[in-house]
Amino acid sequence: MDLRKIILSELKKRKEIRAADIIKRTGFSRAYVNRFFKNLQEEGEVVLVGKANRAKYIHSGKRSILRAKKGIKNTHIILSNKNLSEDIILERIKRDTGIFIDIRRNVTEIADYAFLEMLNNAIEHSKSRKIEISLNKDARLMKFEIFDAGIGIFRNIMNKRRLKNELEAIQDLIKGKQTTMPHAHSGEGIFFTSKAVDMLTLQSSGKKLIFNNIIGDIFVKDAKKIKGTRVIFTLDLKSKRDLAKIFREFSDRSFEFDKTNVTVKLFKMDTEYISRSQARRILAGLDKFRKIVLDFRDVDTVGQAFADEIFRVWKSLHKNASVEYKNANENITFMIQRVRR
Repeated sequence: MDLRKIILSELKKRKEIRAADIIKRTGFSRAYVNRFFKNLQEEGEVVLVGKANRAKYIHSGKRSILRAKKGIKNTHIILSNKNLSEDIILERIKRDTGIFIDIRRNVTEIADYAFLEMLNNAIEHSKSRKIEISLNKDARLMKFEIFDAGIGIFRNIMNKRRLKNELEAIQDLIKGKQTTMPHAHSGEGIFFTSKAVDMLTLQSSGKKLIFNNIIGDIFVKDAKKIKGTRVIFTLDLKSKRDLAKIFREFSDRSFEFDKTNVTVKLFKMDTEYISRSQARRILAGLDKFRKIVLDFRDVDTVGQAFADEIFRVWKSLHKNASVEYKNANENITFMIQRVRR
């Protein structure tokens, strides 16, 4: 029995197959069948799309891959919170699923930003050993859920700001006070995400904080008590919101754009440039330019996360754009060169 021939014949008839299909037809063991699929992958004949029990093999042509990915509209991932990078997780989801295929550019920008910020919060602030992620897309909207079993967002803010209780922490989030605290930059991402998506829900301890931009209101509700934080946000696929406009509307004047020369002028004004959230806000909407120059005049220093987000992460995602800098002192130059290496 020529197992290689059987696999290719089935694939030609059905466009996509699973290892279980071949096992059922031939009676061979899973290990034996998987060995043939692995050989076909190495030869470039087939590609594996999807994960776990939803994984399927298809022909390796671009059209076949795109067609198969479009059919994968949800994913569920459990991550070990060790040396995680939120941008790599997002790239993996985009590579393995069709959740971000055929999405408007402005919607993609908002979804990217919100997901990266909320996952970064879980990675850096939750102290949770595991992080659970679910993404779904239907004909109308995208839904994202990130859950960690850590300290809990409201308690974390309460402790850092020495507040009396979790309701005071919720009040801080509603007011956006955390955006003025770069050293506790989780609040920045939450603040701007709450303005960009249709609905953002933060559940922790026994409370839910809901930002509902569909009706333009905010709610605090009692909820089932949980350990850690559950973040859920939804975004209409036909949303007309523009992320760069939201940043300009709600940001202070710690940076401004000189659109003629495509130069981003950074100003000190009691701001330290240390967080990824700040970097993402500064670069929002600039991917249409081929050359971007950051002017660091009068800026004393920048953090590694800020520099890394601009000069490594953003640059790796926008290979046709150049990111340059000027008027940087030796401290800033050292940090930029370090992350570039």
